[in-house]
Amino acid sequence: MIQPLSPLAFTTRLFFCALMWSSGFLFMKSMAGTIDPMAMASVRGVIAATVLSGWFLVRRLSPLPTRNELVPWLVLGTFNGWLPNILTAFALIHIAVSLGSMIQASGPLLVAVMSHFAFAEETLTPRKIGGILVGFFGMAVLIGPAALMEAEGAAIGVAAMVCVSVSYALGNVYARQVRHVEPSRMALGQQAVSGLVATLLTLAFSGSAAYLPTLEHAPEMIALGIIATALPITLYMGLIRSNGPTKAAMIGYLLPVFATGLAVLLLGEHVGLRDLLGGAIILAGVYTVSTAPSMIRG
Repeated sequence: MIQPLSPLAFTTRLFFCALMWSSGFLFMKSMAGTIDPMAMASVRGVIAATVLSGWFLVRRLSPLPTRNELVPWLVLGTFNGWLPNILTAFALIHIAVSLGSMIQASGPLLVAVMSHFAFAEETLTPRKIGGILVGFFGMAVLIGPAALMEAEGAAIGVAAMVCVSVSYALGNVYARQVRHVEPSRMALGQQAVSGLVATLLTLAFSGSAAYLPTLEHAPEMIALGIIATALPITLYMGLIRSNGPTKAAMIGYLLPVFATGLAVLLLGEHVGLRDLLGGAIILAGVYTVSTAPSMIRG
């Protein structure tokens, strides 16, 4: 059994994981509307899988899946891989980084609800229930009618990001139940399947020509695949296994802060009062849920 990390070690790894992961929003936004979302997810997954495979080969370990790794690779490659990657790239064509990242911040609330039914030690307590209700109220403030009417296509962008949050939540809860696969191999499998499926989808629906614009954005694509994908997902898988999905999902508390700050500084995005208020309420709910003590059901 993997021992939980100390509070300092957990916080440090979570901090760096969130910083790297949040940079992905900026890379995707800078290419939004220029590169097909499926092609972007395809190249992102292939680069990440290549880097992780190289790491395994350097250590003289096989990057190929064993029989008992196939199902976890397929499940995580879908719910934490190609599906949310395509949806996020699509959503950022229509909405700002700040709004997208704040919607994704609701993930820990969904994880808490799902974990209640999946794990005896993750039962919902009154405090957790209160935090979930607060968080969903923040979502209502953030993505109310005003937000949906701000830009053409905003509603579909918001809907896509809500699906992203649900997908990640399902993947995170499933990852906690996979005890026979090392976190680094789960990260490898996730990206391998993500890159493969996204590539097949790109070729089937958009054709090989969809990859041409990625050559013009090679530095951003490489950074997206390595800095914002391969490195943070490996760290995150380890956090899920060591400290549980609910605590690891605290990354949702940091992601919107980093992503919004970077978007304002580097992309010149404007964050309004409603965005700040809705985001703050969501994060208050996430904090309440993530720091609530666990209770084992009898």
